Amino acid sequence: MLKTLENLIKLARERKANPVEGSYTNKLLTDKSLSKAKVLEEIDELIEAIEENSNKIHEAADVFYHLLMYLEVNDVKIEEVMEELEKRKK
Repeated sequence: MLKTLENLIKLARERKANPVEGSYTNKLLTDKSLSKAKVLEEIDELIEAIEENSNKIHEAADVFYHLLMYLEVNDVKIEEVMEELEKRKK
């Protein structure tokens, strides 16, 4: 499970450093407004899927992917987010 997350982070960082022409990931990593719009769109779709009890897993995966790309394009490291979550443990 964590390997999948690590692979997505690695992909984002590799594509950011070495863009691949025509890559959707690169489009997200170079266009902050597109990346933001996709996060908002995917969150809405997840909420709708949960309320309708359909495609929940698919939509949740879309949210994770787009959120990771949005964080990366804005230089927010997932490691720092995880550290913050760790600090909040009670």
